[in-house]
Amino acid sequence: MLVDEIILTTEHEEQRMGRKTYPEEYREQIVAFARAGRSVSSLAREFEPSIQTIRKWVERADGKDRSADGVWAKKYRRLERENARLKEERDIFAKATAWFAPETQPTVKRATDS
Repeated sequence: MLVDEIILTTEHEEQRMGRKTYPEEYREQIVAFARAGRSVSSLAREFEPSIQTIRKWVERADGKDRSADGVWAKKYRRLERENARLKEERDIFAKATAWFAPETQPTVKRATDS
């Protein structure tokens, strides 16, 4: 796809939560320009995305997406806390079961030989 065609497609881009979304081909083309030596600031001036957006695209393309690492770390910490809470609840229920178990077992009356 030519750059001119990609640029034309951005005129019809979707709006999602107030942010513009760009087609994948458009992002790949911008990343290719950045890798070819064009400065991110010149790309931001010539094309529409901000400098920060273009840098993020380049980082993602290079596999250095720091935001993804942060998301996984946050999710991991949340799951660790939830796991600790569930273990504590399990231990409490086990102790409660052991405490009340003798009261709930039926008593067996033995027949006496008298």
